Amino acid sequence: MSDLIKDLSELRLSYQKGELREDRVEANPHAQFLLWFNHALEAQLHEPYAMSLATASTLGRPHVRTVLLRGATEAGYDFYTNYDSQKGNDLAENPYAELLFYWQEQERQIRIGGKVVKISEAESTDYYHKRPRDSQIAAHISTPQSGIIESRELLQQRFQDLQKRSAEQAQLAKPEFWGGYRLEADYYEFWQGRPNRLHDRLRYEKQDGRWTIQRLMP
Repeated sequence: MSDLIKDLSELRLSYQKGELREDRVEANPHAQFLLWFNHALEAQLHEPYAMSLATASTLGRPHVRTVLLRGATEAGYDFYTNYDSQKGNDLAENPYAELLFYWQEQERQIRIGGKVVKISEAESTDYYHKRPRDSQIAAHISTPQSGIIESRELLQQRFQDLQKRSAEQAQLAKPEFWGGYRLEADYYEFWQGRPNRLHDRLRYEKQDGRWTIQRLMP
């Protein structure tokens, strides 16, 4: 196969769509997050609630993947997964992680870091039963998540078998190995693309219980 791209060094865009000023942002980073997140929703961007989740094992090996934000409050940022997945294993060993939202159309990026805790069983169960029935079935049969399976056909067969077995059940029980996590933020970075790569970057960190704002070099 021939290489279609010979030189990536000439591929670039100039960012022109906004600016980020210390005197024009919210003093509370969660409020600033909600401001930008609502802008993304109002603009009808594709899945603005999709975020990259970076975790690492105790050996320091990082893992990153895309997950969906399912709750955002002052308490933290919620997502759901299989506790026996790679991310679940990482978080059991090292409970610190980082989230990344990137909204290309608005030339904006947000990093949020902090400690991750499991949310309550009641909250996880409540959310599980809000999911479409087939998504509930998928959670049951996709275990261990990231484990090896012989074929797509075998996975599909497991799915159809549980569909049939549970057809008469009004409600599926939430699997014990599935539930939610909450990232309790202690760090935020808001990035706005700017011309000439002089990007605006504002960092929020907690010091003595109060949020401080600092400008970072691009």
